Amino acid sequence: MKIISTCKIAKSFCILLLMVILFGCAQDPVLWKVKSDEQVISDFIATNADQYSEFGKLLESANLTRLLYVRGPYTLFLPNNEAMKAYYKEKGVSSLEELDSNFKKNLAYTHLIVNEIQTSDIGLGALRDTNAIGDYLVTEFNGPDIIINKQSKIIKRDIRASNGFIHLIDQVIDPVTLSVYDKLASDPSFSIFTEGLKRTGLKDTLQVIQFPFGMKSARTRYTILAVSNSVYNKFGINTIDDLISTYTDIPESITSLKNGFYRYMEYHCLGSTYYFSDFAPGTKLYPVLSSDNNVSITIDTDYKLNVDNTTKLYTGFDIPNSDIPAKNGAIHSINGLLPVNQPQPSTIVFETTDYFDLKQGDYFGKYYMKWSYKEDEKSPFAKIQWGGDFLQYYYKNHDTGDLRNWDCLNMNGFWWCEIITPKIMNGHYMMTSNLLTDANYLVFVDGVQTATIKGTDPEKITSWGEFNWDTTTEHKIRVVNITWGTLFWDTVIFTPIKN
Repeated sequence: MKIISTCKIAKSFCILLLMVILFGCAQDPVLWKVKSDEQVISDFIATNADQYSEFGKLLESANLTRLLYVRGPYTLFLPNNEAMKAYYKEKGVSSLEELDSNFKKNLAYTHLIVNEIQTSDIGLGALRDTNAIGDYLVTEFNGPDIIINKQSKIIKRDIRASNGFIHLIDQVIDPVTLSVYDKLASDPSFSIFTEGLKRTGLKDTLQVIQFPFGMKSARTRYTILAVSNSVYNKFGINTIDDLISTYTDIPESITSLKNGFYRYMEYHCLGSTYYFSDFAPGTKLYPVLSSDNNVSITIDTDYKLNVDNTTKLYTGFDIPNSDIPAKNGAIHSINGLLPVNQPQPSTIVFETTDYFDLKQGDYFGKYYMKWSYKEDEKSPFAKIQWGGDFLQYYYKNHDTGDLRNWDCLNMNGFWWCEIITPKIMNGHYMMTSNLLTDANYLVFVDGVQTATIKGTDPEKITSWGEFNWDTTTEHKIRVVNITWGTLFWDTVIFTPIKN
């Protein structure tokens, strides 16, 4: 016992001595410093239950509370209890429990984005990422205020959580449910235009929100350039029959693609979704549904449709009544008739990864993916074929130079790769490409060899040929290496040549 006590005393003395050596000369005590006092999003809501308990219950009902406890990044648009109760009243219920379970899930998902977005990232148009239900949230400004989906104002910005950002909003964001056609048809001020879509049969296309694709469903995406009744009235058009007779002498065939009225209505329907944030600066062509004509949009001092280079006149956007979100696209109100016109060709930059079936994969815009198939098998993609060990969807800008949207097609070894372009408007073009490789390769356009390129040639400005096409159509482009090497194929660029 005596020996044990002596040992304990000695041990205690050593610990005390160590503490004196370490801290004896310090004037202030050394305290443990917390590296971050940021909470995860779920904790922020829970510790501020007096303000956000209603939305907290909504997250719980949608099984999102646990998700928001883990590593993000996430962005949450968070309404307080007062806003939630006002929303219940708007929906004709007195509590969250009275709402349908599927609706509650969609409501919660509408407010969540699986990425980190600060208000400095927000501009006129739409957020760069969809929300958790696959819809774009539209953004605009009212003085210094940021408005979401035409209804909800951000009242406190950029609350930093350890797994993302929270933006407090003054109103609940109502889930978008209607197609572009049904959303437009719900507004009587566009009754002439929507009747035109109905009579031509375009309504049926524009009402499709999703369709079966492989083992899952794919979302459709459209843009409508809508003309209001008041604009038509200025041109003496007061009924749908007035509008039909303005653009065709054959009213009995207005469902035909070649009919002048059908062409007029289709010219106002673009085959993808474009909010103001999606329109590129300068002048760019945007294809209509059939892709055999284009609308020219110029962004400089204004948003301009089909600028006349001689008179400088153009059709403009009614900006406050544009960027209307729908389940399958965007609606813009315009201030003119926008008759069918074939604009002058402009530079087209086509990404080799910009294919519908390629973009349906979970990997798209996130990580690498490889495919291989045998010569007697069918390519997994409708408009991409290749020969070689594999084709890889390459994502992230590491050692490949500048990549548009950080992705490209990648191959290695001896290879050939062929793509089919979208319809290119008839005209005279110089073709180049952003293709990085250390191999020598051949270029074939529509089955004809047009260039022999060395691996040491500049990847962005080396000409692949000069073309004068009489028709607006797709083109088949194949690259074949003749020496071993790696391929990073990002874009094909068509630059108009003035004759």
